[in-house]
Amino acid sequence: QVQLVESGGGLVQPGGSLRLTCAASGGTLDYYAIAWFRQSPGKEREGVACIRGSDGAAFYTDSVKGRFTTGRGAAQNTVYLEMTDLKPDDPAIYFCAAEYAGYGSSWYSLEAYKYNYWGVGAQVTVSS
Repeated sequence: QVQLVESGGGLVQPGGSLRLTCAASGGTLDYYAIAWFRQSPGKEREGVACIRGSDGAAFYTDSVKGRFTTGRGAAQNTVYLEMTDLKPDDPAIYFCAAEYAGYGSSWYSLEAYKYNYWGVGAQVTVSS
């Protein structure tokens, strides 16, 4: 069973940058899609970015394209979410999630209900 732990959350000024890391244990990320979701009070959990395990292809929701980048971390079994030009709409608890896709699979999703493995989240605050 995959276990996920996020790190790197914090406070940043508008226009600033922050990098989140998701460390996975109990599974090899080559076989999983890893997605980033965020949730702020009163709002539904929103899919932000996803990286496909088979080929590292990344996908983003429109509101973060050009500002957020996800990819494999330098440390084994880690994925990062690099967030730049942070805006007032970006503060939330950010979660990484994993779903088994199989070796060489083209599967990915930004829909939360499709993921079975979740981290506990990391708070991102944007304030001057």
